[in-house]
Amino acid sequence: MSAYHVGVLKKELIEYLQVKGGDLYIDATIGGGTHTFEILKRGGRVLGIDQDKEAIDYVRSQSQREKGKVQIGKNLILVKSNFTHIKKIAHEYGFASVSGIIFDLGVSSHQLEEGKRGFSFLKEGKLDMRMDKETNVNATDLINNLDKRRLNEIFQTYGQEKFSLAIAGAICSARQIKPIQMTTELAEIAAEVYRKNRIYDTKIHPATRIFQAIRIVINSELLNLESTLPQTIELLKDNGRLAIISFHSLEDGTVKRFFKREPKLKVITKKPIGPQVEELKENPRSRSAKLRVAEKI
Repeated sequence: MSAYHVGVLKKELIEYLQVKGGDLYIDATIGGGTHTFEILKRGGRVLGIDQDKEAIDYVRSQSQREKGKVQIGKNLILVKSNFTHIKKIAHEYGFASVSGIIFDLGVSSHQLEEGKRGFSFLKEGKLDMRMDKETNVNATDLINNLDKRRLNEIFQTYGQEKFSLAIAGAICSARQIKPIQMTTELAEIAAEVYRKNRIYDTKIHPATRIFQAIRIVINSELLNLESTLPQTIELLKDNGRLAIISFHSLEDGTVKRFFKREPKLKVITKKPIGPQVEELKENPRSRSAKLRVAEKI
């Protein structure tokens, strides 16, 4: 449905969510509304949250095209906020006891495609990477102000980058000449390190892991996820389901550990669900997606 952002594993997520007409659901990362509109089609009511104002604006505009099927303020509530405030928001809007909560983690297609957002090493733009443009620190600040040790730590921890120290050193050397401000400048620094190590023809771009690491830190992605997941238990009704789509091992590991240690949850997906061949053909970005689902007992 959405050209703004195509949510992955739509069919699988909706099946596991077991949507019932009239029930309440929370989409904690509404993005382009892919999953939300499917819930609405089945008669559910949705509280949609996103920290990116552009996402909220897009879903609102799409809702107006639904010719009365989607009514903002009635079967769809939209809130621009970070999902760390999910409990407070849910209580404020009458969603304190819901049948399902979904998270579609990571960066959206729109954020990647818009060069000015600074998320992609394939699109020239100023290094930014803020999902919420109202936050103070962006990627340019991080890259130009952190020392070599801290940059290495970030690339190693959140990007699992094998050349983390070399790339951190190359960044520090480059910024002595002039500040690193553009996505393409940072991508070339990483690529040059790979070339010096005679490893360039890899399956993924040399800048992939460091861009992921910077994005995670700028948006406090893992910390936010860890602080939010316990709140979902309080909001779910008995037999309500929590469905989470992640895109890298750090996110997936966080979700897996939470499901395992939380006594009020029964794991529904013993192994994470990945995309089918058809979806991979239509949307190559879905290849790393993993869906985990648990039910409150």
